Amino acid sequence: MTGAVTALASELPEWVTLLRAPNPGPMTLDGTNTWLLRAPGAAHGVLVDPGPADEAHLAAITARGPIGLVLITHGHSDHTEASPRLHELLDGVPVRAADPAHSIGGPPLDGAALDGHGLDIRLVPTPGHTADSVCFLVEHGGWRVVLTGDTILGRGTTVVAHPDGHLGDYLASLELLSTYRGIPALPGHGPALADCGAAADFYLAHRRARLDQVRVALDEGARTAAEVVAKVYADVDRSLWWAAEWSVRAQLEYLGRESDGGSAGLDRP
Repeated sequence: MTGAVTALASELPEWVTLLRAPNPGPMTLDGTNTWLLRAPGAAHGVLVDPGPADEAHLAAITARGPIGLVLITHGHSDHTEASPRLHELLDGVPVRAADPAHSIGGPPLDGAALDGHGLDIRLVPTPGHTADSVCFLVEHGGWRVVLTGDTILGRGTTVVAHPDGHLGDYLASLELLSTYRGIPALPGHGPALADCGAAADFYLAHRRARLDQVRVALDEGARTAAEVVAKVYADVDRSLWWAAEWSVRAQLEYLGRESDGGSAGLDRP
């Protein structure tokens, strides 16, 4: 999947600004989306996912200050690499993530109420893409949006980053996000989507179809994760097969077909 999985958002709240990082690529699409949220009239904004340690990107962020809180959707470097430098540039503004390793100057996210500087921000734990993946439901002035990180992308589908990611957790997270009907999704990469719930429904159907394809590949004699990739992801550019293998390993683990070595022990139960 390379296109949008549901309609693109035609309108977003006035308090949402996209600052896209200049790091386009096969895994980052147009670049990492850094989202700035600022309630009308509020002195401070809230920044979600600082992105890569690019000085021009950091300058674009700081030019939009003051910023009172930095939030992290998950710990992959294309979302967090800029955090230490941004923490310095913002004079110690806390950076908060679910994983303490990516929290700077403040406690890790734990479900407690967040100071959204005039915005209602609620933590939505969504493990699966990674163990520490979270989303944020943000509400103000009759608008609601969901910041989805890499759990739901603006184009195509995401990988389950095995072994840190877990397919069972990911499916449960998508089930949860499917309840956010009619709420725009602000993803970590790609354009904003009109309906988080509809996107989650598509992702669930896609994942279940892939699982069926993996089962068929195994029944046809595939013995390693690489062999499953060659059968199931034959239509995907080979330069991305390494990423597809992450998802396949997660699928094999979910199906109970993976050995300690992660590739060869696909004996039938």
